[in-house]
Formats: sequence, structure tokens, C-alpha cells
Amino acid sequence: MVDLVHLRPEMHELAALPGVERLARLPANRWIGYTRANQVLALLERMLDSEPGKIRPRNLLIIGASNNGKTTIAERFLRNHPPCASGNDDWETIPVLAVQMPASPTLIRFHAAILAALNSPVGPQGRTLQLEGLALRLLTGVGCRMLIIDELHNLLAATSQRQREMLNLLRFLGNALRIPLVCLGTREAYLALRTDDQLENRFQPFVLPLWEDGPEFARLLASFEAVLPLREPSELGAPELRKLVANRAEGIIGEVAALLTAATSAALLAGAERIDAGVIEAADYQPPSVRRRLFERELR
Repeated sequence: MVDLVHLRPEMHELAALPGVERLARLPANRWIGYTRANQVLALLERMLDSEPGKIRPRNLLIIGASNNGKTTIAERFLRNHPPCASGNDDWETIPVLAVQMPASPTLIRFHAAILAALNSPVGPQGRTLQLEGLALRLLTGVGCRMLIIDELHNLLAATSQRQREMLNLLRFLGNALRIPLVCLGTREAYLALRTDDQLENRFQPFVLPLWEDGPEFARLLASFEAVLPLREPSELGAPELRKLVANRAEGIIGEVAALLTAATSAALLAGAERIDAGVIEAADYQPPSVRRRLFERELR
């Protein structure tokens, strides 16, 4: 019998299947906890418990490179606080609502995004004040206690006037609803908030840095290894493999996941039950910088 002690118990059944079946059922969108993610989740819990109802609730800006875990953390928090039944038959309680800053942000598009997230049939054809009033009533009616806004850096796609309008809206929402706002974005999101002194003071920044080779990265790789359905331990946290993964994934956690999934596929296709340096090199995966160069070459 194969010893699967290196895998999580829930992965044992999958690891026992033939390789072709494991290929078809490789886990996707799995949660991998790590120190910074657990810290920000704990902070969000404290904010949800203590900030709603305050005159100036504390806000949070989670900053990180694209594909470095911001949205995954938000989705994890949302799963921990799902909608639930309320005493009102007309709607349910939604303690945490998440929306995305529109790619070309305007007041109407943003209010429409809120209404869509609340499953309201009202579309973006309404007037700004009409949509704003409806959005505020519904957010209050469903008992929303935290609003999460992803892709805040999209603000920079707007004109300077519209940027000011959107920043004023963020301030207004916090004041009117008295709930914490949690914004997610790249470094550019912080630059957008810095243009408004009042908002900058209200938002606590929380940075998700790029990963570097070291003990914390070794622990992260061990967590990944525990959910990859290979029957032999790969010891991804060993110095050689750790450095190789960090370099190829360019320090981005989403790229680490993509690389290790591709490496698992390469191992299974080769009839191997572990990931080594050769498997990582042979994996069907290109780092972000290589993908950018290939794309730029196609444009010439």
C-alpha cells in the first residue's frame, strides 16, 4: 500500500486513481493558507465585528501585484460570510457584498454594479441619483456590514474629473452607510487614493508582497504539495526546487499554482509520481515575463 502521509486526507482517494483520471480531476481554485493571507482574513473579521455603525469606520486597501492572491482572499472571506435568511421575506441578509470597479468607471456604472451584485433588476439606464438612492436602500435593507471593491486601480482609466467623482463616492458611501470599505488593487490603486488626503487617511494599506525564496515560501510549497495528487513526496520546499519554483513563477502566488498544476500534469503524463527539477522545466508553463515578450513579438 502506498504511503500518502504527505497529502491531506481528503486527497487520498484522488491519489489512488489511475493517472489519466487524476489528470482530469486536478484540483482547481483551491485555498492555500499562508501567513499574510491569514493575517488579512483576521483583520477583516475584526473590522466586520467592530467597524459597522461607527461615524468613520476604518477602511482597508489590500495592495498586491496582479494574480498575487488579493481576489482569492476576498472570495475566501465571502465564503465565510455567505448570504443567509432574514426575517424579511422580500430579501435575504447579505453581510458582505463584493463588487468590481468598472473598467471605465462612472457613477452610474458603479451603482449598477452594486445593484447587479444585489440581484436587482434595475440596469444602468437609470439616472445617477435614482440608482444611488436605490443602491443605498438595498444595501441597508439587506444588512450589508462590509463592502468589498475589487480592481480599484481601474479608477486610473477615468478622466481626472471622474476620478474625483468616484473618490468622492467612496467617501460618501462610508459616511452614509457607516460600514467599512475594503478595496483591492495594484500599486496604482494606492496612487489613486493618494490624490485625496481624506480618503488616504481613512484607508489602512495592507501589502501582499511578491514571494521570495525562504522559509515562508518553503511552507507555502509544502501546503501546495499536500493537495497535488501525486503518490510520492516531491519535497518542493527543498532549497533547489524552492528556488526554481520561485524564479519561474516570478514570485506571484497565482503563477506558483499554475506552474505546480502544469508540473503535476507533466509528471502524470510521464508516469511519474513526484515533481523534480526536470518535471518543472518540462511543464507546459511560461512565466509572465516570457508571455509578455511573446505577445509583444506578435505585435511587431
